[in-house]
Amino acid sequence: MAGDDARSFLHAQLTNDIDHLPADQARFAGWCSAKGRLLASFIVLPRPDGILLQLAADLVPPVAKRLGMFVLRAKVKISDFGERYAQLGVWGERAVARLAELGVTLGHLPMAVATDGELTAARVEQDRVLVVAPLAQAERLQADLGAVMSDEGEWALLDIRAGRALIEQATQDLFVPQMVNLEAVGGVDFKKGCYPGQEIVARAQYRGQIKRRMIRGRLDAQVDARPGTNLYSDDFPGQASGTVVSVAAANGGRELLAVVPIASVENGAAIRVAPAGPALEILPLPYSI
Repeated sequence: MAGDDARSFLHAQLTNDIDHLPADQARFAGWCSAKGRLLASFIVLPRPDGILLQLAADLVPPVAKRLGMFVLRAKVKISDFGERYAQLGVWGERAVARLAELGVTLGHLPMAVATDGELTAARVEQDRVLVVAPLAQAERLQADLGAVMSDEGEWALLDIRAGRALIEQATQDLFVPQMVNLEAVGGVDFKKGCYPGQEIVARAQYRGQIKRRMIRGRLDAQVDARPGTNLYSDDFPGQASGTVVSVAAANGGRELLAVVPIASVENGAAIRVAPAGPALEILPLPYSI
């Protein structure tokens, strides 16, 4: 996204503060409907010529189209960079050092951003970096980075272990931000100005109206679970009461993020993919909710 009004436009649309986003810092954010339900989740990456929004691939066309409806007279240009740019995941103890050897030096703070021409890199965790670069440059980087490269499945698993939800088409318009712990990873600023759904999000925060939250769990590899799959708690027999958010293969099984009733977790009730199916093994998240 480019244009003189790109920051102010996004500030009025997203759950986080974009007006005061430093040039060397990325942020998580969400975009909500008027009912406060997430239409997309983003990593917001500032660049000298504008702002990149990293989101689920299947949401790029509809989100770009819908955002465009709100531009009106603002000096904003929304473009899909998917065919011109590639995303690379770099992780491990050597990741940041290897990028520095290639001329991309990141600061030590979480979500630090570095740019090198058209390349943008963001330190989404201490030893994990998202790199967005033009296709030809990305191909050269892949050869240079070698062992510190992460494939799509590994990256998805690392996001799950970090407790970071990726909203995609199957889960669009289902959750208010707190249900997927977006505020716990710094994706919601409750002091900024208005945005679509802001009153509902604030009410849920300050009146304690959130009855479902996102957890992390593990299932056997044979169990079919994908984003949008219903989950069932033994507290509510035969009634769908939860939803799978993200899934990735892990150590012969699957790890997932899922939104489930808080009461079911507190009561130790089994949570299943089918009413009589195997129960999730609940795993810890790296933050408190």
